[in-house]
Amino acid sequence: MSHADLFRTRLVDMIDLRHPLVVLAQRMPWATLEASLTPKFARRDRAGVAVNVEDLFGSQVQVVGSGVAAAGRPRLSMRLMLSLLCLKHAFDVSDEELVERWSENVVWQYFSGMEYYEPRMPCDGTQVGRFRTAIGEAGVEELLKATIDAAVTMKAIKPVEFERVIVDTTVQEKAIAHPVDSRLLEIARHQIVRAAKAAGIELKQTFAKEGKRLRRKVGGYGHAKQFKRMRRVVKRQRTLLGIVLREVRRKRGEATGGSPAALARLDTLLERAERIRAQQRNDKNKLYALHAPEVECIGKGKARKPYEFGVKASLAVTHKSGLIVGARTFPGNPYDGHILSAQLEQTRILTEDTGRVPTQAVVDLGFRGVDADNPGVEIIHRGKHKSLTKRQRRWLKRRQAIEPAIGHCKQDHRMERCWLKGALGDALHAVLCAAGYNLRWLMRAILRLGIKALFLRLLFGRLYGASGRPTPHPVDFVRSSAPFGWALAAE
Repeated sequence: MSHADLFRTRLVDMIDLRHPLVVLAQRMPWATLEASLTPKFARRDRAGVAVNVEDLFGSQVQVVGSGVAAAGRPRLSMRLMLSLLCLKHAFDVSDEELVERWSENVVWQYFSGMEYYEPRMPCDGTQVGRFRTAIGEAGVEELLKATIDAAVTMKAIKPVEFERVIVDTTVQEKAIAHPVDSRLLEIARHQIVRAAKAAGIELKQTFAKEGKRLRRKVGGYGHAKQFKRMRRVVKRQRTLLGIVLREVRRKRGEATGGSPAALARLDTLLERAERIRAQQRNDKNKLYALHAPEVECIGKGKARKPYEFGVKASLAVTHKSGLIVGARTFPGNPYDGHILSAQLEQTRILTEDTGRVPTQAVVDLGFRGVDADNPGVEIIHRGKHKSLTKRQRRWLKRRQAIEPAIGHCKQDHRMERCWLKGALGDALHAVLCAAGYNLRWLMRAILRLGIKALFLRLLFGRLYGASGRPTPHPVDFVRSSAPFGWALAAE
C-alpha cells in the first residue's frame, strides 16, 4: 500500500455489503474467466520485415520488427473489462454511457474489482468494443457460462433443472433503416460517388442535385398513394445509379491516386450497388442495407410487424427457474427445427460443469419432425398431445414461460436492436444480452434467498425462545443457512 492510500477510504467501507451486485462480485468465477481468456491477449511473435540498410560497410539486409515486442501501453485488468461487458447489458447502456456511469457508481467499481474509488473513466468507450471483438464468440460464451456456474454455486438453481429446457427463436433486428428501394438506390449512388473520389476517379456527372430531388418526390408520391408516379421516379433513380456504375467501372483500371484500401472499398461497393440496382421486388437474397449485407428479411407471423430485418436468434431457458442456458444466432433464416440440435449442443457445453445435460426440450410447433436429429432428447410439443403423459402435458403448459425472457432480453438488455458490425457482431450481441439477463436474474435470486434466510432466522429465534434453549448468534445462523449474500454482509 502506498502512502497516498493511507488517506483514502476503501470501497468496502463506502458501500452496503448487502447489495446484490456486491454479493455477486464475490460469487462470480473471475479467476476461471481470466485463466481462459488471458491466452487470447498474449503477445505474439512477429516474423519481421527485411529492409535494406546502408552503412560504412555497404548495403546489407536486416530484419526489422521480429520477435515479441515489449512496447505499448499496459493492458487493462481482465476482470475490469469483463465486468464492463456484464454491466453494459445488465443495465442497458451504451459503451460511452457505461464508462461515464462507472466513474460515478461505487458499487459498479467494487463489482469490477477496484479497491479504492476512482473518479476517472476506466477506459475509452471504444476500448470496450475492441475487447469484445478480441475475445470473440467463444469468449462471450465463457462469460455466459460463468453466470450459470455462479447460479449453481450460490444454490440459486438446482443442477437437475438443466435436464429440461425450453427452446424458442426470435429475430434480433439490425440497426438499419427500413429498406425502401428509393432510399437504397440513392444511398448506393451517393456512396459510389464518394468512394470513387477517394480512389482518385473523376466522374463526368454525379447527379447529386437530381438524386436529392427524386428522393423527395418518391416520399411525396408514396404519402399520397400515387404509386404509379412513384414507380416511375424509382425507375429513374435506378437508371442514374447504372450510369454512375458504368462510368466508375470504365475508369477503375486507370485509378492511380487512391490507396489500396480505398480501391478495395470501391470494389466492394460496386458489387453491392449492382445488387441493389438489379434486384426486383420478389427476388430472394436481396440486399437490404449497403453497410450490412448480412441482414435478412424474416417473417414470424406477427400481425403488428409482418417482417423483421436482422438475423434469427435462438434462446434456451431452464423449464422451472427461467435461467438462460443458451443463446445463438443462425444466419440464413433456417427452419426452426433444423437449429434445435445446434442449440442443445451449445447448452450441453455451457452446463457441462454441472454434471447434467438437457434430456427434455419443450418447444412449439416450429420444431416438429426433428426427433431423429436429436437422439437422447425427448422433444415435447403440442403436436404430440395425444401421446403425451399427464406429467408431460403439465410441462407443456410452461412452454410460453420463455416469451417473457425473450421480451426482457429485447427491452431491458439491448437485444431489440443490434448495433455491432457484421455476422460476428450479431453472434456476440445475442450471447452478451443473455449474460446481462442472467446477471439481473442472479441479483433477484440473491434478494429472494437473502429474505428467505432472514425469515428463517426470525422463525427459529422464536422457536428457540419457546423451548428455553439459548438462541444462536444471528451471524452463525445466517452463515449456516444461507452461504451467500447475507452471510457475507454479516461478516
